[in-house]
Amino acid sequence: MPLSWRSSALVERHKALGSKLEDWSGLGTAWTYDKDIDDEHAAIRTKAGLMDVSGLNKIHLVGPHAEALIYEATTRDTTKIAPGRSTYAAMLDDDGHFIDDCIIYRLGPNSWMVVHGTGYGTQQLSRSVLGRNAAVLYDDDLHDLSLQGPLAVDFLEKHVPGIRDLRYFAHMQTRLFDAPVMISRTGYTGERGYEIFCKGAHAPTVWDRIVEEGADMGIIPCSFSVLDMLRVESYLLFFPFDNSQTYPFENGDPPGDSLWELGLDFTVSPGKSGFRGAEAHRRLKGKERFKIFGVLLEGDKAAKGGDEVYADGRKVGVVTEGLVSKLTGKSMAIARLDPSVAVQGTKLEVRGKNVQASGIAHTLPFDDPDKKKRTAVG
Repeated sequence: MPLSWRSSALVERHKALGSKLEDWSGLGTAWTYDKDIDDEHAAIRTKAGLMDVSGLNKIHLVGPHAEALIYEATTRDTTKIAPGRSTYAAMLDDDGHFIDDCIIYRLGPNSWMVVHGTGYGTQQLSRSVLGRNAAVLYDDDLHDLSLQGPLAVDFLEKHVPGIRDLRYFAHMQTRLFDAPVMISRTGYTGERGYEIFCKGAHAPTVWDRIVEEGADMGIIPCSFSVLDMLRVESYLLFFPFDNSQTYPFENGDPPGDSLWELGLDFTVSPGKSGFRGAEAHRRLKGKERFKIFGVLLEGDKAAKGGDEVYADGRKVGVVTEGLVSKLTGKSMAIARLDPSVAVQGTKLEVRGKNVQASGIAHTLPFDDPDKKKRTAVG
């Protein structure tokens, strides 16, 4: 296991729930707890679950040129983001290939925060700051507690005035259990949810109070691995499994995924130019070697990452993640498919070590295709 060089203030809470704290992005993370992960999945889809996602990298950017460097490093038009708002963005290399995704938060006129996972976002931002009147500050103390599910807003409403009016991808500075926090209406589940950013010193109190006071509502602690189940249903990609710079191509093409292949071209703000990889990105349109797409399988076994996908006896792709939902009884997967078969209803076959099953290509997301849950008002 890689050495974890960061530490969570919630280590003892996770250990008490049975976690061995596997490494993710340099932080000992509760990948699993000593309980049925299907119960965690059901809680988030029907009630709410609390997760420690502090392994995400939190980067503060401050100074007169902070906006310009984020503009250069990401695909979004930062001039359109007002304080109190955020947006989902991608980062590209000079060849127009995906290297990371992130959420950009505007905290004030010259103050921003960029949150990303295990890609190369930190290096990209550090490269862009050179020669500019701005600073890039890595915040290893800021914890991120994610409360996700349809009852999350009902719980928070008891403690945070105005939380029900907080719009999707908006955030607010407030207090929770007398701790100063930033609450963002974002998440990685496809549900209406909130991320609670707080100092490490306050994280145990916030965690304990939510767990204790939310128990009567069915709110439970959830491990990091439940996100794999939720993201398959909700078309939320995870670096470096669904999207990466190193995924092998059997036809000899160099590695590196385009936004067109990943279905992330929407992250480029209309008319924006001048960001790293912009022209190369545009030249890659129409040259997709694969498409991220769904596979709906017959039976009650889950496909696993690396399982091969066939159509008419020809290999046409590979599964990146799969699950069987006990709520719906369906076996679903995200796959990298040949564009010719990435069409709703195309007959497919998945051949894996633990599953041999027929299925069809299926549009994403599987759950809530109109995204009404995560964007709900009131």
